[in-house]
Amino acid sequence: LVAALALGAGAISMGTRFMCTVESPIHENVKQAIVGNDERATDLIYRPFRNTARVARNAVSQEIRDTESRDGATFDDIKHLAAGVRGRERVLRDGDVDGGVWFASMAQGLIHDIPTVKDLVHGIIREAEEIMSERLDGMLAR
Repeated sequence: LVAALALGAGAISMGTRFMCTVESPIHENVKQAIVGNDERATDLIYRPFRNTARVARNAVSQEIRDTESRDGATFDDIKHLAAGVRGRERVLRDGDVDGGVWFASMAQGLIHDIPTVKDLVHGIIREAEEIMSERLDGMLAR
C-alpha cells in the first residue's frame, strides 16, 4: 500500500486477498487452495486470442493452455472450458477447485490466512503505518 501510494496510485488491487476472508461468499476449498498456493500457481490463458487472463493453475487452465497452443486453435475450442458459469458453479459455489477456471493473482503466494475483512483492513493500515514510521521518518529527519 505504501509503495503504491508513494508512486502516485490512488488505490491498490486486492481481489485475490479479499477472496480469502471469512465474509467472502466463495467455497472454503477455494480459500484453502489460495492459502496453499504459491505465486507460481497461476496460468495465463487466452493469450493467442489477445485477451490474456491470469487464473489459478488447475486441471482446466492446463487443458485450456494445451488446447490454445495447437495450430489453428480458436476460442470455440475452449469456450466450454472457459465458461463463466462453469467456474462460478463448480468452483466458487461447489468447491471443486479443478472444476473450471477461476481468477487468482500471483499475490496468492503472500496469503497465509483467512481473516475477517475488518482484521484484514486493520492489518493493512497497521503495516502501512509501521512502514511509514520506521522507514520514512528517518528519511524525513535528514
